[in-house]
Amino acid sequence: MESSSSKPYFLTSLLLFWAIFINVNLSTKAIAARPSSAASVGTIDTRFIRTSCGATTYPKLCFTSLATHASAIGSDPKLLAHTSLSVTLDTARSTSAMMVKLAQTHGLAPREVGAMRDCIEELRDSVDQLRRSLGEMNQLNNGRNFDLTMNDIQTWVSAALTDEDTCTDGFAGKSMNGNTKVAVRERIVNVAHMTSNSLALINSYASLHN
Repeated sequence: MESSSSKPYFLTSLLLFWAIFINVNLSTKAIAARPSSAASVGTIDTRFIRTSCGATTYPKLCFTSLATHASAIGSDPKLLAHTSLSVTLDTARSTSAMMVKLAQTHGLAPREVGAMRDCIEELRDSVDQLRRSLGEMNQLNNGRNFDLTMNDIQTWVSAALTDEDTCTDGFAGKSMNGNTKVAVRERIVNVAHMTSNSLALINSYASLHN
């Protein structure tokens, strides 16, 4: 039976977690909602983005995460893939930071700490792979090294998705209490879905050069 002295630590940890979660969640939404120009989304042609996102696994998430960047993307498939990767990297970084803060809270059970540490390591790897992919996208051109560079990008983004899925699986069991597990898992699943969409858009862009 849980002792009465442990309850304040649990409540403090839970409240701190939700403060971190809400703060990071609002920050992420603010970044995603920030328009890429002074024009509002309603005055920008987003048909190219909507059509392209239709080929992804999570088209609604794809569109909502990219629509505010429509003026910068235009109808360029490379800019679409690049922007998707950039937005995904920002989201992965914010989620990783949230996980680090949560792991430092008091009152977590040893099994919870273990699951958090494993996930933090996997998210760090994911962020690194997405960062490397974005760096290669910045250097990508239509020259003879296009296929080799694109293959590296696809490999790294696929590896990032694998790490995120592994992290998600770590919270599928009883490693954490219900509320914390659901909130954390939702954030990681969101990153994984965005990464999946980015990979689909990258693959679509690559197919144009085959």
